[in-house]
Amino acid sequence: MANFLAILMLVSFWVSFISGQNPGLEAPYRIHTLFSVECQNYFDWQTVGFMHSFKKAQQPGPVTRLLSCTEEEKKNYKGMDLAPTLEVPSMSRHPKTGDWYPAINKPAGIVHWLKHSKDAQSTDWVVILDADMILRGPIIPWELGAEKGHPVAAYYGYLIGCDNILAKMHTKHPELCDKVGGLLAMHIDDLRVLAPLWLSKTEEVREDRAHWGTNITGDIYGTGWISEMYGYSFGAAEAGLRHKINDNLMIYPGYTPQPGVEPILLHYGLPFSVGNWSFSKLEHHEDGIVYECGRLFPEPPYPREIKLMEPDPNKRRALFLNIECINTMNEGLLLQHTRNGCPKPKWSKYLSFLKSKTFAKLTQPKLLTPPRMQTEVAKEVKEINESIRPYPKIHTLFSTECTTYFDWQTVGLMHSFHLSGQPGNITRLLSCTDEDLKQYKGHDLAPTHYVPSMSRHPLTGDWYPAINKPAAVVHWLNHVNVDAEYIVILDADMILRGPITPWEFKAARGRPVSTPYEYLIGCDNELAKLHTRHPEACDKVGGVIIVHIDDLREFALLWLLKTEEVRADKAHYATNITGDIYESGWISEMYGYSFGAAELKLRHLISNEILIYPGYVPKPDVKYRVFHYGLEFKVGNWSFDKAKWREVDMVNKCWATFPDPPDPSTLEQTDENELQRDLLSIECARTLNEALRLHHKRRNCPEPTVLSNPALDTTKDIANSRKVGRFSKTDDIESNPVPRNHSQESSEPKVRDGLFSTLRFWIILLWVFSGLGFILVMLAMCSGYTSKGSSKGKSNKSRRRSYTGFLKTNGRDRQGRKSDASL
Repeated sequence: MANFLAILMLVSFWVSFISGQNPGLEAPYRIHTLFSVECQNYFDWQTVGFMHSFKKAQQPGPVTRLLSCTEEEKKNYKGMDLAPTLEVPSMSRHPKTGDWYPAINKPAGIVHWLKHSKDAQSTDWVVILDADMILRGPIIPWELGAEKGHPVAAYYGYLIGCDNILAKMHTKHPELCDKVGGLLAMHIDDLRVLAPLWLSKTEEVREDRAHWGTNITGDIYGTGWISEMYGYSFGAAEAGLRHKINDNLMIYPGYTPQPGVEPILLHYGLPFSVGNWSFSKLEHHEDGIVYECGRLFPEPPYPREIKLMEPDPNKRRALFLNIECINTMNEGLLLQHTRNGCPKPKWSKYLSFLKSKTFAKLTQPKLLTPPRMQTEVAKEVKEINESIRPYPKIHTLFSTECTTYFDWQTVGLMHSFHLSGQPGNITRLLSCTDEDLKQYKGHDLAPTHYVPSMSRHPLTGDWYPAINKPAAVVHWLNHVNVDAEYIVILDADMILRGPITPWEFKAARGRPVSTPYEYLIGCDNELAKLHTRHPEACDKVGGVIIVHIDDLREFALLWLLKTEEVRADKAHYATNITGDIYESGWISEMYGYSFGAAELKLRHLISNEILIYPGYVPKPDVKYRVFHYGLEFKVGNWSFDKAKWREVDMVNKCWATFPDPPDPSTLEQTDENELQRDLLSIECARTLNEALRLHHKRRNCPEPTVLSNPALDTTKDIANSRKVGRFSKTDDIESNPVPRNHSQESSEPKVRDGLFSTLRFWIILLWVFSGLGFILVMLAMCSGYTSKGSSKGKSNKSRRRSYTGFLKTNGRDRQGRKSDASL
């Protein structure tokens, strides 16, 4: 018997050792995964993808779908068998207030699960995810570092309400407010305390309409849609929970992972693309794809195509993640169709790929190794000889004003920011007068910090909008709790092509990095001697700035003061002193920066490999990170000059884009320098247009064919999808005069209007009928049937009169449109 017990203990030890558990601990711990949905096709296909990835990732423990439905919805609901399910009473329409807010079903569902599910009585750890997620590997709370009282969560930096009045109003412990969400892993005891607070705080924030503004909540729609997220953070603060925040576990497809990081969760809440292929969950809101045999989402490019498409290893990793996300969902749909009793689909190359060993190998579970080790892909990017340490946090800033001119630039910069893999968060510093803000429509274009306008100087009355840049930075530093170590400062008229990081460009405390602005000749002459005590420390830099937060705190006010000083020195505006070709003091802000830095003897590392102006010849083998399209640039007879689009509302007019640049295949191949120059110019213009197209799509602009309906008013009620809530946001889209561009194409914003194609169809049809009528008349006359010929002649005349009237009316319509465009 003793020998038997000894053998049993030995076997138990080895089993626990092999499974990765410590023999001395209570093991195994019991994990339960939860996700919340509603009775809609939209959530059904997400459920299929989630459940398939859950099994594929080998996530331990059971999973429960919290299904919130009304009794009426359940009568026609077909997806009850898609996942292990707990039915939850719907709170989409609040039973007391009548408020329509489906997101509240998440905390309400968890409270219901804790009270009514037997599983909640036999669980140690809970993992809470969203339906629009794909698991790539098991999420095991204790391996992530979760402890009782210390849940693990992903970072949601846009929850700025944790740092301002919102937290002070809604929790007694604002200092404990963590900006987290997405992935939550916590002990069941913590969840029991937190869940009712999560629900009540969600209701509380939802009712606080006075503080729904984007500048307070970070909600780009300003509609309180992220109240549930604040409900979680404020509820956790009330419960005294402090999170272990991990920014590496979850990634949005379309974003570039940091070197050495292997995400285990894909959150496809935003549109993403690979080459000409793209996917947005919003486009599939009413999609019954789960119940339509043989239907899958459009197939993405194959891995071998991506290898040819993208030479950069880290960007290539991002593209692989994109296709992995959609391929996993399609694989899940195939299996679900089989369970539904669908016939076996016809063979195709894509189906063969999904069933291949190659795909199985690419999507095998990604296991966490504590601590995370650098991947082979990261080693391709850069060899690190020292031990791996976490990179410092980065925050990106750019300054704009309340005009449509800056709005389309913001759309371009934000789109490129998300594609570039730039780490950290981004904030738009928006300088507006109170009057401007009343009329302004672009609040939702970017995470925004609002700044009083200094375009008209409050003391001198000088009109100089460029001063808003240093003034806004000062205001931001004084009003925001900044948790980043380095700040990257850009201009709105820039397109990011890759990450700008302090570790790559060797920025350090006391040693900012910037790009050369050689035309600032005032650093070498009497101007510097007049405006700084250390003219020898004046660096001719600007454009992109990477600076340590402590340096920026010391330096920002000097930047503002020196700008005012140089602006007031009208006696030295001359081109031979400042380099300003307009001799108007317009670049005073740039000198304000250089002279302010010189006062503190901040010497810059100047990099020629960060920024390029489209139209300039690139240096060979340099991967520029930023396009600065501040100057006009051309490719053949096509050209782009941002100044000519100053008064054009590209953002609020549906499907407005800039004239397309030439196709790269049409370029001359004789001169390699000119070819590379033109390719970069085309890339810049295409990125701007792609940003605008995606912006119009997110706004749910009517399809181009719908725009042909003359009764349709595209200026009203462009409704947002249920993905972000069933609410409407009214955008008054104004018609603006369009400046002429030196392009062979029209400079008017291209609106894909179906009116012209529809009109052409009717004209052709009328011509056909007129011709037939004429032939019939001639045949009748030749046959000698006078009376019938007369009758048909009248009919023909009637047709021609109708046709003529149609053309006249249409001509008046065209003339009317020309008149409108000229206003």
